[in-house]
Amino acid sequence: MQRGEPDESARFGDLDDLDHDDPEVRAFAAHRARMDRTGSKATVEGMLRGVDDFAQSANRTGGHRRLLAVTVVLLILFGVLFTVWNAVAFMLDTFFA
Repeated sequence: MQRGEPDESARFGDLDDLDHDDPEVRAFAAHRARMDRTGSKATVEGMLRGVDDFAQSANRTGGHRRLLAVTVVLLILFGVLFTVWNAVAFMLDTFFA
């Protein structure tokens, strides 16, 4: 069981009469658990849970969707690095110019 996932009894809920060893039933139960999970997005924990959900879904995908997820992450990292570089350059220019 991965971090943040409920235990099996809570995850299967009203699917108890189905075969718990069937991969499709397990996948559907995990999907329902993700959809039923509520939480505030206005807290740090809620935002980190959103990042965790994005990372887990990107790891489950393949092909062009995975490439798109990797591209989004690289663009975000490029934006952060560009912003940090500009902030450091501004501070150095201010202090030493």
